Amino acid sequence: MLAVLSLAAAEDDPILRALRDEVGRSRSIKVEKLESPYYVEAAVEDLEQFSAVATLGGLIRTTKNRVRGPRLRVRVGDYAFDNSNYVGSDYPFSGSSDTQLPLEGVYPVLRRYLWLAIDRSYKNAVEAIARKRAALKNVSMTGAIADFTKAEPVRRIEEIRPAPFDEPGWTARAQAVSAVFAQYPAVRNSGVELEAIRNVHYMVTSEGTEIRMAERVAFLRARASSQAPDGMLLRDALVLHSLEFDRLASEAEMTRAVKALAENLTALAAAPIGETYSGPVMFEREAAGQLFAQLLGKNLSLLRRPAMEPGQSFPFPSNELEGKIGSRILPDWMDVADDPTQKEFRGQPLIGAYTVDMEGVEAKPLSLVEKGVMKSFLMTRQPHRGLSGSNGRARLPGPFGSSQATMSNLFVRARETVGAGELKKKLIEMTKARGKDYGLLIRKLDFPSSAAMDELRRLYGGGGQSAQRPLSIPILAYRVYPDGREELVRGLRFRGLSVRSLKDILLASEETFVFQFLDNPAPLAVMGAGGYIAESCVVAPSILMDDVELERIEQEFPKVPIVPPPG
Repeated sequence: MLAVLSLAAAEDDPILRALRDEVGRSRSIKVEKLESPYYVEAAVEDLEQFSAVATLGGLIRTTKNRVRGPRLRVRVGDYAFDNSNYVGSDYPFSGSSDTQLPLEGVYPVLRRYLWLAIDRSYKNAVEAIARKRAALKNVSMTGAIADFTKAEPVRRIEEIRPAPFDEPGWTARAQAVSAVFAQYPAVRNSGVELEAIRNVHYMVTSEGTEIRMAERVAFLRARASSQAPDGMLLRDALVLHSLEFDRLASEAEMTRAVKALAENLTALAAAPIGETYSGPVMFEREAAGQLFAQLLGKNLSLLRRPAMEPGQSFPFPSNELEGKIGSRILPDWMDVADDPTQKEFRGQPLIGAYTVDMEGVEAKPLSLVEKGVMKSFLMTRQPHRGLSGSNGRARLPGPFGSSQATMSNLFVRARETVGAGELKKKLIEMTKARGKDYGLLIRKLDFPSSAAMDELRRLYGGGGQSAQRPLSIPILAYRVYPDGREELVRGLRFRGLSVRSLKDILLASEETFVFQFLDNPAPLAVMGAGGYIAESCVVAPSILMDDVELERIEQEFPKVPIVPPPG
């Protein structure tokens, strides 16, 4: 429940006052032969960030930043046809409107900066709609879709309480946790980053929405890499999150997690290379959540193809679920819902909880899949064919003058379940029945990805996967032999695994597990990428899938170091 201040107390906030007054004044913009704004949205992120980065017990750097950044959107035309949804909608024809605001809360100065920023945004909008009309002049338009939908005004003014950074304590903790890697000679490179972000999100729109909310997130990110004797480079990473600074994992919990990471890498360096495989695969615990986040979660958000000049081409990612409402995408004993109102699951805090999205729409529970049949998508205020009206899922900036929908807390529920041990027994039974030497068990995927850019380029370049939306590689994959013995293997990637494969889920476990991550606009939610993040969560059971294909990664490996590491 948000703590709501009185109107008088809210009036004392110079940022809120400046936003309200400049948005109100923008409604009266009238320029001869030019269209006036029909919608103005002005948001400010008043953000402070602290981070400490360490390796092998040594501090590399600490950073502390304070920035007050505006995010402005001016729409001209009307809800049916405006300057968005055009390939040039985000182009700064009249200069960028992303000038930083001064940190001092001086009301007249804030108004002046906002005035100039709204002016630039208005000029860009007028130019964009003119170019959009010219582009569509000789194009036959049938069944046109509106560019924007109306929403009920929301007023939420939250009390802003102090949340101090424990800079010395967090710095010491980052150093202590990073020192754990020094105990593992097989780990060549490693690093630990502890970061805390506190933000006050302001938003005022010409429709009457007014928002001031506190946002906080803290996380520890650990990354490490190794090299096998044959030269194959190996890596693994982990992230621990919390929406409250004082509820982040303790140093002991961080140490245990980092030790497990180092032990995984040590085992991977000594493991054999996997071979091409086609057959049953079990995704256990974290891996199941990572799989649903990519195959299901990412495809639940639609991206609308923009208007462009005739003959112009533009790379546009496909969505495997588009047009699938009313179709079966999961077994009939599985349901999926997205619920940002749930703050915890069985005592564990869920980081995907929020109250209002970045378009000022209240977030409510949403049923997405019922008895295996798809019922809805995650929607912003941008309509799609057959779909109109936001359900409060705009959580990241999107392309072409729009926002991007993402999941919050995605609950994958199974009504027909078995124990975890039964799931593995079934895998072994299927392996024997098909005359295979072993089945595959996957416990972790590289999602969010810790890959370097050159590896991401190779992944997007093909090699058996879609060039538009590949799937992250397995980090921990095990051969499971008929006697139950497990053998870790390395160097595999999926081939042809897509959202269509989810219909082939055979069994799900009784236990459900929580997988939490920081989503962003980058492919595979690459760690540390993008200026915006959306805290997200998947609550799902372990699953057994039929006939999954994996192949050996074929690439040249760098040579191992000539001189062994120092003692």
